Amino acid sequence: MQNFIWESNKFSKTAVLVFLLSMVLALLTSNWLFMGIPFFLMFCFVLVLNWKLAYWILLASVPISITFYFFNDSLSTSLPDEPIMWMMLLVGVFVIAHQPQRIKKEWLSHPLILMIGLQFIWMLIAIAFSSNVLLSVKFGLAKIWFLSSFLVFPYLVFKEKKDFKLGFILFFIGVFITTLIIFARHALIGFDFLKIYKAIGELYQNHVDYSTVLSMLFPAMCATVPLTKKWPWYARVLWLLVILFFLPAIYLTYARAAILALLFASVIYLAIRWKLVNWVMPLFYVAVICLLSFMIRNNKYIDFRPNYDHTFMHFTFTDHIIATFRGEDMSSMERLYRWVAGARMSKEHPIVGYGPNTFYYNYKPYAVTSFRTYVSRNLEHSTSHNYFLYMLVEQGWPALILYGLLVMLFFYIAQKTYHRFSPGFYKQATIAVATMFAAGFVNNFFSELIENHKVGALFYLSISLLVILDLKSRKEANPLD
Repeated sequence: MQNFIWESNKFSKTAVLVFLLSMVLALLTSNWLFMGIPFFLMFCFVLVLNWKLAYWILLASVPISITFYFFNDSLSTSLPDEPIMWMMLLVGVFVIAHQPQRIKKEWLSHPLILMIGLQFIWMLIAIAFSSNVLLSVKFGLAKIWFLSSFLVFPYLVFKEKKDFKLGFILFFIGVFITTLIIFARHALIGFDFLKIYKAIGELYQNHVDYSTVLSMLFPAMCATVPLTKKWPWYARVLWLLVILFFLPAIYLTYARAAILALLFASVIYLAIRWKLVNWVMPLFYVAVICLLSFMIRNNKYIDFRPNYDHTFMHFTFTDHIIATFRGEDMSSMERLYRWVAGARMSKEHPIVGYGPNTFYYNYKPYAVTSFRTYVSRNLEHSTSHNYFLYMLVEQGWPALILYGLLVMLFFYIAQKTYHRFSPGFYKQATIAVATMFAAGFVNNFFSELIENHKVGALFYLSISLLVILDLKSRKEANPLD
């Protein structure tokens, strides 16, 4: 007993000493990141004792993580989630090397896993031929720990209903807290359209990332409603009020893509229920191809070039929407400026592209000056504003085709999985991940957000969880297998 007390005292003294040293370093350098050292060491301790608990901490940290910049903004990372991803990658390698039987053949041979595997292999080929190998390698490394944390690890962690519930609750709490903070800040400045960035502050990189997270989580929240029938009436009413609160919260992000995302998620929900989802993406792709053919023929797209003097940022969301239809909205016309440049770039390197993470450094010579806007200087270094074009320019036609096939395959499997399950928890979980993915797809059609730590987490989680649900549904349909 005395030894235990002595060891406990040593541990306590060491913990206090580390905390004090961290505080001194923070005060001396005026860098409060040093205050994270005790928490980092505590997490390492948890990681050694219980890596599953460490994963839950990662999931809870994603919505509240903030991007920090170092070395005159030349290097950035999101804290605390990205360092945790690095450590989880190392733990994952150790766990699988020690117990390879944890990764079963049924998971490795799943069509969605094989499709992402093909995407990853092609990304490596694109990196090898990149116009800037260093930037592309950085992109590849980030993709590795993303896939490890949100595609592979969920298969090791999500085994039972309680795991699905806990994962949802942990992610939701962080999103809800940040939403309340942003909503309160925005209310204090009169929900001003032009000041949404001030309200968001450091919690999200911009209003697009914020709106995408909300619009992806909202359909999943709606899917939980049928599962609350046995809750006390007051708990159910409170949950419905929380869900309803997200509607004005999403609207007040002033992001048009997020509103379209909710509509598309509703379409996918109905299409899955009516067994029509296999028509949705082919029809969507045909419509896009027809539109592109019309625009390209006789250079028709030139007719849509903006009037530089009349294309600017408007003062209200209503004016913003009206200007969009008139072709006088700056953000929409800037998208067109990038799309034209991207389409012209694709002719130069159609197979392997310019390399991951290199769009910004190559697109301007291919831009058509008659499409430029007041923000065409692109000081924020943003890219193509369309994930299909992003894949085409940076990784070539094979990458674009693989992404298009991945989306079709996802919805095909989601429909199959949904109709295999009996009514209940897993059926609703399937519709939750399907509609979450659908909302993410629309947001990514107007941006490229999968590499964002919060949106990317939801994107790969939805795929990973659908794989798990699909495998469970097969066992439910064939209980003797």
